[in-house]
Amino acid sequence: MIWVAFGVCLAAILFAGARLARYGDAIAEKTGLGRIWIGLVLIAVVTTMPELVTSVSSVALVGSPDLALGTLLGSCCFNILVLAVLDGLHRRTPVLSAASRKHALAAVWGALLIGITGMSIWGGERFSSLALGRLGVPSLVILILYLLGMWWMFRSERRDRQGSASEAPTQYDKLDRKTAYIRFGMAAAVVIAAGIALSYIGDAISIATGWGSTFVGTLFLAIATSAPELVVVISALRMGAVDLAVGDVLGANMLNMAIVVAVDVAHGPGFVLSSVTGGHITAFVAVAMSLVVIAGLRLRQRRKLLGAVSWYVPVLIALYVIGAYALFASGTGL
Repeated sequence: MIWVAFGVCLAAILFAGARLARYGDAIAEKTGLGRIWIGLVLIAVVTTMPELVTSVSSVALVGSPDLALGTLLGSCCFNILVLAVLDGLHRRTPVLSAASRKHALAAVWGALLIGITGMSIWGGERFSSLALGRLGVPSLVILILYLLGMWWMFRSERRDRQGSASEAPTQYDKLDRKTAYIRFGMAAAVVIAAGIALSYIGDAISIATGWGSTFVGTLFLAIATSAPELVVVISALRMGAVDLAVGDVLGANMLNMAIVVAVDVAHGPGFVLSSVTGGHITAFVAVAMSLVVIAGLRLRQRRKLLGAVSWYVPVLIALYVIGAYALFASGTGL
């Protein structure tokens, strides 16, 4: 029955995720905010809800910081791996070459937040005193940097759009703004509900397997909770909304790190990242994968290797596999 419920949730996300991408694209057009900002914030918030619920419940109900941080960091790695999938589906040119260069800022900011998280976990007990009641100082720094990054990117996007003299072609003239909001909200509700249910089902499956919390959180739960991102970005790509898809991936990674604040508060007194016993390997793998994405966005290659995949696809896959193997081989959380 667990696997049947797992399949039902995936089907619901597949159905609603395509509509979430469509109406998110309509909102981007009608508000004038642009696909980058809508993907980076609005859609990323929706698709990241499963990670929020799973990670907070992992410390509040299960008492496992390793499971919580493993889910968040593993989700970051898997989200970036999704870009490799998008590249395979984007047959004409490398998908990162078709995306705006402005995504590089979000990738840099995401790598910075992940790096701070990884260093805080690596510091362990040395940073345990850096706490203000129920909130660790590094968590507070991560939240401030996230908000600062969002503000900076919003101003940059608004300035660029105001300075553009050309009018973007309209695609949703027959869809009024109110209807777009309502339908987006309905699709978001289905994606969030199915994603949250999927995270709990994944947790039940992980318990049944008897695997350790860090390994399970980093791989199985991270993939399960990232299912909404996968469906939404593929749907966005098929619509030709490359910036919406890439923005969702990079925005979700930034938001995953901001969720550390909620996990810290739910953890109780003390700094949650100093309580994590393992899983920091994934943080550094996520940073390395982010750097590869930044290079892909900046180099702007026009052709794929042998006409099949871009140069960064095998690099991203190799980093993900090496990280997973290193975590498994180390015995962390097993």
